[in-house]
Amino acid sequence: MTIRSYTPLDRLIIGIDNALRVATDQSRLPQRESPATSIPEVVMDEDRQRHAAGLMRVNHAGEVCAQALYAGQAVTARNPDVQADMQKAASEEIDHLSWCKERLDELESKPSLLDPLWYAGSFAIGAAAGLAGDGWSLGFLKETENQVEAHLEGHLERLPPEDARSRAILDQMKIDEAKHAQMAEDSGAFDLPKPVRELMKLTAGVMKAVAYRI
Repeated sequence: MTIRSYTPLDRLIIGIDNALRVATDQSRLPQRESPATSIPEVVMDEDRQRHAAGLMRVNHAGEVCAQALYAGQAVTARNPDVQADMQKAASEEIDHLSWCKERLDELESKPSLLDPLWYAGSFAIGAAAGLAGDGWSLGFLKETENQVEAHLEGHLERLPPEDARSRAILDQMKIDEAKHAQMAEDSGAFDLPKPVRELMKLTAGVMKAVAYRI
């Protein structure tokens, strides 16, 4: 089977297409069934349901950012193997995006109104990381996935105890994020300086606080 080699222009066009799909909630269908499929729904009181929806909206916004980061990095990555790894991870993140959107629908809520902004900013960051070199780009990816894994652990603790459907989704997402971080490590990720890691945490914290409500 022949594998097509994409030019930088091809990758930019693909990135723009993905941006439009994500921003308009028309992203590709998931490859895997939602982990929540076989888990029965439970009735929560209004406050708990609103809280669960806020957390899942944050997770959905995070997956929008992940799509953008991977797309931006794939556009500027130099090594074809790194490009392929980015595209594979982005494909798995589509599953997360779909699962979170499905759960938001079940909770009678909607994604963040600022998703197009989250995407644009994250795409620019991802492209800049890629321009710095594949080692730094992979290091950025590794740190992002490590922080997301820690963030998901916090959300698992904050979810209403009875919300087993959301919990199943976040458990699988956490497994996948750890795998993506290991992929970046195995591919030659550099360790980011501490000030950069702290700035990433601060930026993510702002996004989470806003997306929880809007």
